[in-house]
Amino acid sequence: MTTSLPLTASQRLEAALAAIAQAGDEGGRIFTRLYPERARAEAHAADARAVLGLSQGPLDGCIVSVKDLLDVAGEPTTAGSALLRDAPAATADAEVVQRLRRGGAVIVGKTNMTEFAFSGVGLNPHYGTPGNAHDAARIPGGSSSGAGISVASGYAEIAIGSDTGGSIRIPSALNGLVGFKPTRARVPLDGALPLSFTLDALGPLARSVADAARADSVLSGQPHHPLAPRPLKAMRLGIPRGLLFSQTESVVLEAFEDAASRLARHGARVEDLALDALLGAPFKLQEQGTLIAAEAAHIHATHVAQRPEAFDPIVLGRIRRGQAIPAWHYVAVQQARQALLPRLDEALGDLDALILPTVPFVAPLIAAVQEEEAFLRTNALILRNPSVFNFYDLPALSLPLPAAGSLPIGLMVVGRRNADRALLETAAAIEALFA
Repeated sequence: MTTSLPLTASQRLEAALAAIAQAGDEGGRIFTRLYPERARAEAHAADARAVLGLSQGPLDGCIVSVKDLLDVAGEPTTAGSALLRDAPAATADAEVVQRLRRGGAVIVGKTNMTEFAFSGVGLNPHYGTPGNAHDAARIPGGSSSGAGISVASGYAEIAIGSDTGGSIRIPSALNGLVGFKPTRARVPLDGALPLSFTLDALGPLARSVADAARADSVLSGQPHHPLAPRPLKAMRLGIPRGLLFSQTESVVLEAFEDAASRLARHGARVEDLALDALLGAPFKLQEQGTLIAAEAAHIHATHVAQRPEAFDPIVLGRIRRGQAIPAWHYVAVQQARQALLPRLDEALGDLDALILPTVPFVAPLIAAVQEEEAFLRTNALILRNPSVFNFYDLPALSLPLPAAGSLPIGLMVVGRRNADRALLETAAAIEALFA
C-alpha cells in the first residue's frame, strides 16, 4: 500500500496559477495583480525549508492573497478605484504584508474589492464584479469580494481582507468560508488605505477556524499555538433576538434555528437575550450620518473635489453624504460610542459568545442590485448585523452553516473585546459540531 505524499508549496502554487488562468476573464475580476515569479521563488524557498525540517511560522508555504488596499512595494495601491490606477507606487509593503513574508507565506496576488471598501455588496464598475463562488450570477459580498472568491474557488488557501462594517464576514458568509474580524487594535493597519480611522480592522478569510487562527497569529504577531476547542457543555451562548433577526429570509432563519438547537442538544447553554436597546443604538445615533461616511469624506476629499466623474457613482453619493455631516454630530457619535462600549460589555455578563445570522439572506443576483435604490436597500441590510460589532469593537467570526439549499449561509459568533483567542476556540468547537 502506498501513501501519497502531501503536495509541496510549489505544486500547490502551480495548481492555483493554472486554475486562475483557466478562469479567464473571471480570474481578472478576482485578482487585480498576480505575482507568479515572486510567488514561485517564495514557494521554492518554503519547500527547501520543509526538506530541512525548518519553518518560519504557521503560514510557511501557505498560498495567500491580499486585498488591494494593502501596500505592496513598487506598485500603486488601487483600493478598487480607477482614481488610483496611476497613483505613486508604494515605497514599502504594508506591515501585515511584511509579517506574511517574514512568516514564509507565498503571496499569489492582490484581490479586487468594492471601490475604497465602501459597500458590502461587492460590485465594482472599474475592475469588474467577480461572481459568487457557488453561483457566478450572484453577488460575491464585499467589500473583500475578490478575497472571498480567491479562497472559495481554490486560488488561494487564505486571503487577507479588511472589515469596517462586515467586509470580511459578509463575503465569507455568502461563499461558505470562515471570516475573522479581530478586535481592532490586534492587527496593525500601517500601509492599509483607510475607510474609517475608527472602525477599520484587518483579518483572514479561510476554509477553517484553524486556518484563520494560523493567519491571525502571523497578522497579530502573537506566538502560534494549536487551538484547544472548548467543550460545548462548558459554553454559554446568547441569541440577541429582535432587531438583528428582522427581515431574515426563511432559509437563513431555519438554518440558524437548527444550529442553535443542535448546540443546545450537545450541551451548550443557549439562551435568548433582549439587547435591542444596545444593539440598535448605533443605528439611532447615526441617523444623521455615520462615522464611516464622515471619515471617508475626509479621506477622499481631494479626489471628490478634483475628479468626481472617476468614482463609482454610488460610492461618490455615499461620500458626499458624509461631507454634509456636521462636526457636532460626528463628535457626539464618538462620545456616545465611548459611553456605550462598557455598557454592552456589562450586558454580556458571563457569556462566551453571541450567535446570530451573519447576513439575513443568501446571495442575491447581481442583476437584482444594479439600480441604485435596490443596491442601497440591499447594502444597508447586508451590513446591518456585522456592522454593530465593528461599532462595539468586539471580535466576530462567520462560520458556514449546514443548509438545505445550494447557497451558503453564515453563522456569526461574537466574542469579547481583546479575547480573540477565546473566540477562536469557541468557534472551533462550534465548527466541529457542524463538520
